[in-house]
Amino acid sequence: MIGADAIVKCLEAEGVDYVFGYPGVAICPFYNSILDSDIQTILIRTEQNAAHAASGLARVSGKVGVCAVTSGPGATNLITGIATAFADSIPLVCITGQVNSELLGSDVFQEADITGAAESFVKYSYLVKDAADIPQIFKEAFHLASTGRKGPVLIDVPIDVQNAPVGKFKYPDEVNMRTYKPTVKGNMAQIKKVIKELDKAKRPLICAGGGVLLSGAEGALRAFSKKHQIPVVSTMMGIGAMPTRHPMYFGMVGNNGKPYANRAMNESDLLLMVGARVADRAVNQPDVITENKVLVHIDVDPAEIGKNVGPAIPLVGDAKHIFEDMEKEASYSDYEEWVQTLTSYRDTMQPVRKPDPAYVDPAAFLTQLSEAMEEDAVYVADVGQNQIWSCGYHIVKNGRFLTTGGMGTMGYSIPAAMGAKLADKKRQVVAVCGDGSFQMSMMELATMRQFDVPVKIVVLKNNYLGMVRQYQHFTYKDNYSVVDLSGSPDLSKLSEAYGLRFMRLADMEGAQETIRAFLEKDESVLLECLIDPMDLV
Repeated sequence: MIGADAIVKCLEAEGVDYVFGYPGVAICPFYNSILDSDIQTILIRTEQNAAHAASGLARVSGKVGVCAVTSGPGATNLITGIATAFADSIPLVCITGQVNSELLGSDVFQEADITGAAESFVKYSYLVKDAADIPQIFKEAFHLASTGRKGPVLIDVPIDVQNAPVGKFKYPDEVNMRTYKPTVKGNMAQIKKVIKELDKAKRPLICAGGGVLLSGAEGALRAFSKKHQIPVVSTMMGIGAMPTRHPMYFGMVGNNGKPYANRAMNESDLLLMVGARVADRAVNQPDVITENKVLVHIDVDPAEIGKNVGPAIPLVGDAKHIFEDMEKEASYSDYEEWVQTLTSYRDTMQPVRKPDPAYVDPAAFLTQLSEAMEEDAVYVADVGQNQIWSCGYHIVKNGRFLTTGGMGTMGYSIPAAMGAKLADKKRQVVAVCGDGSFQMSMMELATMRQFDVPVKIVVLKNNYLGMVRQYQHFTYKDNYSVVDLSGSPDLSKLSEAYGLRFMRLADMEGAQETIRAFLEKDESVLLECLIDPMDLV
């Protein structure tokens, strides 16, 4: 057995079903060995999207996503995908080929110091120097990626190590890393402090971040909120922790959030931030969430607590365990008046839009689309105006809402949707993007066709980089610079070239019928919606 065989055996031991990647000479031994495995390889069309596809698979399956690319530009192209996963705490194992060990540092063809280049975007990285170390390294990598605050781990494997004999292969049964002991259970003394504050509070509020979904705590959160009648808001990454139309859910907070959600944050007297980093997009004025209220910050990563704002009660631990332990200690309190107040805000503070009837209204369209989608469907939003419209108007039932909130990486939605579909082929998966973000990953239409991954794609077309144009509208008084997308392809012809069914919606007339036809079969369809170029989120 050689090192490449050992890598494949490690992936099999971890239950990996798919590896997304792009080959090159430095990773060829691995891709040769994997031919003898039942693990399916998916040839992605550009390396960044290998990480995005692995991310979509990880978020839907709950397993670690895996991607493998070659050295040099293959590895450096992967960095944006790694950084995207790191910012959103998505568990990935990223394998990169490397030049021969004895040539490292010689600036030979396609050599790049990828462990150094990616250092700030990974939980940990390995440069494999001995093939015999491969089982231990992979066991540790999967453990690191999937525990504590989840995230990407990089393994760089020189080609000579992949070809070197391993000897007897034994995959470790367990991991015991002296310097890595993530806290899962919350401190009971701190939990009792939280319960004591809940008993005193009149206007408590839970703000759910992406950590709630990463820990699988949705059920525990919903049960706790319902039993104790505590309202919930969410960050962008926390969308889906509560069904959109749950009576105790009051929308997304932040600059682009619901006004009634932000008002709930401001007026609460006890705020439980759960699995959220308290970053600028959700809380642009940190002082507001400590003013006249008790702030409880719950996070599995102790480095996040107090980083942007100092909580009255810090509580380190996994969100699911925290909610379960709080439930054991909590007594019933009456917050009916507070809930009624927030309900009245929600009923009277809905944003008012005045769309141009000559175009598709993205807000109304996305609401109709989500209402027609299946109960457990996966909706993947890209970045730009389409993301903000999606956050505000998509209706999450019992499915998933995926997007990139931390890094805001354009081009995420199509490869992530492919990964999500492969994670659960029975689920309906829809990717929504703008015409700018679509052109950053439209090459993956070939991957969808080659591997028969039926994803529905909506392109909200306004011929602009809409979010930047909107910023220039307000900041530079319509002095637009480098945002005009003239020269974009004819999507009907592009769809034909890739063998996709194409549909176009020019205005809201017949929208429901178009949506029905778009969703009716489990096949890839590209739906172009013509949007007012001057529309604002």
